[in-house]
Amino acid sequence: MTLVLGPLLRRVVDDRATIWLETSEPATVEVIAGSGGGAARTFTAFGRHYALVVVDGLSPGAVTPYRVMLDGEQAWPPPDYPFPAPVIRTRRDGAPVRLVFGSCREASQYVTEGIPPDALDAYATRLAATGADWPDSVVLLGDQVYADVPSPVTRRWLGRRRRVRHPEAPVDQVADYTEYARLYHESWTGPQIRWLLSTVPSVMIFDDHEVIDDWNTSDSWRADVVRQPWWSERITAGLASYWVYQHLGNLHPDELGTDPVYPAVVSADDATATLREFGARADRERAGYRWSYLVDIGDTRLVVLDNRCGRQLEPGRRAMLPEEQWDWFAKAVRSGRYRHLAIGCSLPWLLPYGVHHLEAVTSGLAESRWRPVAAAAERLRRAADLEHWPAFGASFQALAALLSQLDPNLASVSVLSGDVHHSYVATPELDGPPVFQITCSPVHNRVPALMRRVFQVAWGRRSAWVGRALARLSGVEPLRLRWTKLAGPYFGNVVGTLVHSGHSAYVSIEATDPRADLVRVMHAELADPAVG
Repeated sequence: MTLVLGPLLRRVVDDRATIWLETSEPATVEVIAGSGGGAARTFTAFGRHYALVVVDGLSPGAVTPYRVMLDGEQAWPPPDYPFPAPVIRTRRDGAPVRLVFGSCREASQYVTEGIPPDALDAYATRLAATGADWPDSVVLLGDQVYADVPSPVTRRWLGRRRRVRHPEAPVDQVADYTEYARLYHESWTGPQIRWLLSTVPSVMIFDDHEVIDDWNTSDSWRADVVRQPWWSERITAGLASYWVYQHLGNLHPDELGTDPVYPAVVSADDATATLREFGARADRERAGYRWSYLVDIGDTRLVVLDNRCGRQLEPGRRAMLPEEQWDWFAKAVRSGRYRHLAIGCSLPWLLPYGVHHLEAVTSGLAESRWRPVAAAAERLRRAADLEHWPAFGASFQALAALLSQLDPNLASVSVLSGDVHHSYVATPELDGPPVFQITCSPVHNRVPALMRRVFQVAWGRRSAWVGRALARLSGVEPLRLRWTKLAGPYFGNVVGTLVHSGHSAYVSIEATDPRADLVRVMHAELADPAVG
């Protein structure tokens, strides 16, 4: 019996932690961490075996090595492990909060070609070597796997598999749960990332590539994709595998028993049918399951939002989150005691002015009563990926209003995002506490020269003027909010670090150089410690 994938250290809450893993066969999984520990029986789904172990009894403010046992035999760490022993760190009162974040990570550098060095692997290498500035959590903001752009190795495997399985599906895209599982294995089995995720807590949220490019762009996009013979299996497997590999570990230990899916999964002899039904229902009833979640670390509150699955797409009523989930979000940021707020969402709220206006105009024209105009706008929206917050204008304005109503005594509010394959820091002109849009992307991907040029132009003043003129001509509601770019844009593979210490806050973004070392390319102070 072997450990197939993991362990992944997911949540650390006071004296408890959750550890996720996949095994080759059904087993009793035990985690031993000093005087603390926990055990769980694996659950089975799609012929695979998983466990989420709740470890309790951890010492406060301590660094505790741990071992993973499968049916009484040690499975992790392996003999002669070249990395430091995996540990669980519980927080010390008053210690700074450190969040490492990024998005858009194509498969491991060991199976990809022509992509600059992986920033998360480089970060793991440095952390393993120094142990300095240990993060409280890694926050992965989307595109942890690419279902529609797999690695060359996986594309060749899919080509052979299509001869017997899913011949109707695209030959270069995944179509079922087994194929999704391969993506996660490929992405998380490199030695650096595997060590990092075993010893630093992590939380995650999907973006479009976990399913397909431009996922849930519009109601007409959905109408077109559901007609594809391969779509039903694709979306069911995409959401089921995301729940198993990513979302399950996002849950607070106290939420496991009340989650609508987890009790049914762990109590079933085989949870395949349960997860199939859940995946289909989560897509069909997009407001029915809340993928968004909340994490409190020290005096920092992190609220991570679903920007994809729950979208409301009806013309005239487009919204980034359905009403019930928006109410949950508003309550999460208005209640509780915290000093710093971080909002994680895969898609940036504040974009270059030129892009913002283009998205707003295109979204408005796509609902024109003149069919040729609406059709042309819809084609442009899909071709240019114009489906961020500005394409959901009511949600864009609602977020601005919500942030302006927060307690002005908050030290900082940061909107952490990815997706757009460049990095920057911007701040809006809002009442209330200081607010910042921090975009860090990609972690491991290519940034085409054309994309660089487009965003360089889009950040210019002339682009903003042209965008405003287009908005006026098309009758789009004038943009009342203004924002200023403080740093960037930077193009390259990057990882960000957000640090909260007392009343102070700063963000640092580092990029890989050709030797796979990290170099700082951006730094911004987000809060004045003298104010506190």
